[in-house]
Amino acid sequence: MRLLRWLTAVSLPGLSLPLAAAPTAADGAAGTQLFSQLAQLGVGLIIVVGLIFVLGYLMRRVGPLAPQGGQHIRVISSYPLGPRDRLALVDVGGQQLLLGISPGRISTLHVFAEPVADAADGAGNSDFARKLQALLKREDKP
Repeated sequence: MRLLRWLTAVSLPGLSLPLAAAPTAADGAAGTQLFSQLAQLGVGLIIVVGLIFVLGYLMRRVGPLAPQGGQHIRVISSYPLGPRDRLALVDVGGQQLLLGISPGRISTLHVFAEPVADAADGAGNSDFARKLQALLKREDKP
């Protein structure tokens, strides 16, 4: 109870009684009410901050919610190589490119003369690795 009186005396001087006053039943009820209000404020603040973090996490996972129609660049497929590196098959105006993506760099690894996967429906996602290995083996042989 002394801690509560000290907090109210320090933070809210207009609402607290002098420390020298003798505690009464009214002081105990007022202190309990103040503590209840502060606890409610703290819980509300924690909920709002938690909601901000949860929504930020969801936005990073889902990505932008803007419509994707009318773009000339489309990611057909992506294949993770590690925690931060990946291969991506990208269609740019009908031309397909194989890109190596790492945290500080994006490199063009290969430009395909003919389409490897159908860009309209993204059907190359399931067997992208198999198609890529077949194409790379075919190019290695003279």
